[in-house]
Amino acid sequence: MRVILAEDSTLLREGLVRLLTEEGHDVLAAVGDGEGLLAEVARQRPDVVVADVRMPPTHTDEGLRAALEIRERWPEVGVLVLSQYVEKRYATELLSGEPGGVGYLLKDRVVEVDEFLDALERVARGRTAFDPEVVRRLLARSSGGSGGSGAKDPLARLTTRERDVLAEMAQGHANGAIAARLYVSQSAVEKHINAIFDKLELTRTGGYSRRVVAVLRHLGL
Repeated sequence: MRVILAEDSTLLREGLVRLLTEEGHDVLAAVGDGEGLLAEVARQRPDVVVADVRMPPTHTDEGLRAALEIRERWPEVGVLVLSQYVEKRYATELLSGEPGGVGYLLKDRVVEVDEFLDALERVARGRTAFDPEVVRRLLARSSGGSGGSGAKDPLARLTTRERDVLAEMAQGHANGAIAARLYVSQSAVEKHINAIFDKLELTRTGGYSRRVVAVLRHLGL
């Protein structure tokens, strides 16, 4: 893959460059701010970018705004955002445009090298990759409303296994991978997915990534 990195922490940035290079990927540029990221994407058109949410000069949302601009101007470029925390508003903004080719990982996930590389490759291929902790928080928030009943909360209709499948879907895993991760058959996964969409009253249109995004939007992401 052809990758551009944007991370203001020199230590993490250099570590990511070394990791990706050792894995055979081509790191086109490694910058420390949002403006530098946009300039390099415009010049080199990578397959995917990895961007921190908070970067100079204000350390608030410079990386996010750059990521959103990349999604708008160069939709073919995958965007994997890194954050220290589960920041729901940022995930919402990332998903508000065209689905697919986007991911949201917590920085702690970077140390789990195989999972990080898998997520990066999925985003580069136009799929989604969301940190399991992000998904867990969203599911907990969605099911924990203010005294609402199952009639008002469609997620309350899901079984425990259907919730497990939903979480795996939100991370961007294909049906075969979900089956392997949950130790069930692929036909069982397909049955659970159909039940999820029936219970959440979501139309079965569009591609795989669109279905994942529909689920995340339904969760209030």
